[in-house]
Amino acid sequence: MNVLLEIWEYIVVAIMGAIPWIEIAVVIPVSILAGLNPFLVGLSAFLGNLSTVYLLVIFFEKVREWRSRKKEGDEEKPSKRRERAVSIWNKYGLPGLSFLGPLLIGSHIAVFIGLLFGAKKHLALLWMTISLIFWTVVVTVISVYGIDLLGIIR
Repeated sequence: MNVLLEIWEYIVVAIMGAIPWIEIAVVIPVSILAGLNPFLVGLSAFLGNLSTVYLLVIFFEKVREWRSRKKEGDEEKPSKRRERAVSIWNKYGLPGLSFLGPLLIGSHIAVFIGLLFGAKKHLALLWMTISLIFWTVVVTVISVYGIDLLGIIR
């Protein structure tokens, strides 16, 4: 019975990590403060957050495909200016948005904005995955050592 309760706690961490605006920056410190294993908290929160980011990208692409089928007769040729802007965005804008987004606006909104600006699906997923790994590690380490320094745990 105790093992099931422990498993359930990490499932809740994953679910909370998946919710926009709660995400890893909130759920990791709170869960570690509650006494859960920092490694399992980080892993659960990361997987929860990443899963909904991936679902958002998949959903976004389905809407884009539906929209393009609907507009088959009304194809617009992109201007050279737009092509250049999209190229610059894909080279420089997406990594910055991916790394700042989870802390400033949330990972879900960041990836959605990236896709709206024309980021390629695989690049959006790659950069957001790297960013979430980075921020999960940073928030977990800061939470563990910050709590230890305050003498709250141990």
